[in-house]
Amino acid sequence: MRRGWMAGVATALAAGMLAGCTGSTDSTRTADLAKEGGAQGGPGAPGYAKGGSAPGEAASAKPTEPEDFRSTFALDVDTASYSYAQRTLRDGAKPAPATVRTEEFVNSFPQGYRRPKGDGFSVSADGARTGAADWSLMRVGLATKKSDPKAPRRPAALTFVLDVSGSMAEPGRLDLVKDALRTAAGRLRDSDSVSLVTFSGNAETVLPMTRLDDGGRGKLRSAVDELKPQSSTNLGAGVKEGYQQAAEHRRSGATNRVVLMSDALANTGETDAKAILSDVARHRKEQGISLFGVGVGSDYGDALMERLTNKGDGHTVYISTRTEAREVFVNQLPRNIQLRARDAKAQVVFDRGAVRDFRLLGYENRKVADDDFRDDKVDGGEVGPGHTVTALYAVRLKHGATGKAATATVRWLDPDSRKPHEKSHEVAASALTGDSLWQGAEVSPYLRLSAVAAYFADALRAGDGSASPGPEPRPAESVAEPLPAAPSLDKLRAEADRLAEEPGLRSAAGLAKNISRAQGRH
Repeated sequence: MRRGWMAGVATALAAGMLAGCTGSTDSTRTADLAKEGGAQGGPGAPGYAKGGSAPGEAASAKPTEPEDFRSTFALDVDTASYSYAQRTLRDGAKPAPATVRTEEFVNSFPQGYRRPKGDGFSVSADGARTGAADWSLMRVGLATKKSDPKAPRRPAALTFVLDVSGSMAEPGRLDLVKDALRTAAGRLRDSDSVSLVTFSGNAETVLPMTRLDDGGRGKLRSAVDELKPQSSTNLGAGVKEGYQQAAEHRRSGATNRVVLMSDALANTGETDAKAILSDVARHRKEQGISLFGVGVGSDYGDALMERLTNKGDGHTVYISTRTEAREVFVNQLPRNIQLRARDAKAQVVFDRGAVRDFRLLGYENRKVADDDFRDDKVDGGEVGPGHTVTALYAVRLKHGATGKAATATVRWLDPDSRKPHEKSHEVAASALTGDSLWQGAEVSPYLRLSAVAAYFADALRAGDGSASPGPEPRPAESVAEPLPAAPSLDKLRAEADRLAEEPGLRSAAGLAKNISRAQGRH
């Protein structure tokens, strides 16, 4: 969500860095659809005030101010953008800026949030000063309870839709997916059902929906062993056939899901994204069948896969190694069979008395109109057990601000009853004005890791002329000024290396390595 920035801030961007604290009170309630009104706040779509200076022009002396002090988005647990960037950097190239989504970089790392005791979400917040005048970084965190992998769960009816086009012959594509499917066959439960659809020039159901306790494991493995790359990529036909198979064999009381595995490089049949997306959305609404996307390949249709899963009320991951494939099919797929929340949305309402300006980092493709936050007919995101969702904001406080800075609220529907629930958390201005981000003793290392990931994504989004253009034009709002007090890549790499020594943050070492690759240091 792009907001206007004062010209004076541009000078402050080169300033040092700052720090933070934690937020304040929680409140929980169950929404009553018959009685509930709209969200509070002024009218209008989220966005910064119009009329800011064009690049190279002098700004007005009058500060700009957000037109609306609400920020609303559908929850997103995708991580594909970071995984694909990692693969691209490992191959010696830089990711196209259009494929870099800040929220997916941030959500690829542990966050250390407390978990709720029951279903639903915990909501927390912390922050830190950034070093640019009056600008702080605020982290809003949502988390669901982890599940016991041995505990009873509803059965699943999974339709695997597998790309067997010629482009999948490249090592790390079809071979990787076949290995992953064999793993899935061994990890799913006897009460689950599976079917397998393949597509190349045309789509074909090679295994009708079969319960695993009725010989399904062996049949799936045998079908997988026979798969070979063929010709073109009729992704539209594959998606259509997969959803038809899932709808025809939809199981009441089960989790019905299509799992699409592809490089998403459609070149035959229906290639228009809007037409493919309309079918996905229709099946989601009519039959409650959601989509889980698994992307592969050095050339990968990132934009199309992400849009498909957004329309399909699911999410997407990207795999390029057997280790990553095992993580997805052993850990993530079982998590995505179960659900903690449907149509989950978040809204952060900033206090006009304390906040002058703010900007949500990322979520450009997940925005929801502010007035639709409590409209449960408007799509949100699906969230499973053990998921965390982080939203980072750059927040410019008014000088001497005290009291409440913001209230963060998450709203979701119970997966079974569809009953709406909400939970809120207030963020005090003092939570954003404590220690400095990089030196403060009280600042959470998880907040620092999120900041490193966000600043790194911001640098890649800005590009330096060495990355090729993205597969689709970048939204104008995604071409934002650098984040306040952006450190150099050298400083980000050093901070990631230091964080990797913290308990539970070993993944920061991989982030440091990726920053090094972006600098050309291998």
